[in-house]
Amino acid sequence: MTRLWWVRHGPTHEKNFVGWRDVPADLSDQALIDRVADHLPVDALVIASDLIRASATADAIGRNRTRLPDHPDLREFNFGAWDGLHFSQVAARDPDLSRAFWETPGDLCAPDGESWNAVAARVNAVVDDLIARHMGQDIIITAHIGVIMTQIQRASGSTAYEAMGHHIDNLSITQMSYGPQGWTLGAINHIA
Repeated sequence: MTRLWWVRHGPTHEKNFVGWRDVPADLSDQALIDRVADHLPVDALVIASDLIRASATADAIGRNRTRLPDHPDLREFNFGAWDGLHFSQVAARDPDLSRAFWETPGDLCAPDGESWNAVAARVNAVVDDLIARHMGQDIIITAHIGVIMTQIQRASGSTAYEAMGHHIDNLSITQMSYGPQGWTLGAINHIA
């Protein structure tokens, strides 16, 4: 059984879409960071998205755990032309598309961006490789809300729309396992 411990990066305090824009996380709540680090398995491997908000969070919670190189395919959705815009601006710019993007996730994408299915495929490939290379180990993956939701869909067998209904707080932990019987979804959005 390989256990995956998904940690959403620290807060950015951004009020607009943040996809591939490289904005830092606020990691000033040391007590919360310590609780997250204490909750995670001490012998786990740690890997993160290469965006600074995830990478710095992984460093903050990593302690003496083995740190794997950051991986660009663990990045958040590429929101293309929507990145940096407020939700109201996106709705005004692309009213039909923006509504459909959230209500019928799948192959729809922001202009010059990525679809749910494209993100799920790239993240699935990283996860499959991690499981193959580190079978039977605990792996902490510090990433982004959209990335974590694609993996909730995968582990639960739910629809993309159902997976998007989960609340994923900054610095929360979502746990899932993969073994001979397939996927098992554990706690979602655990606050340490």
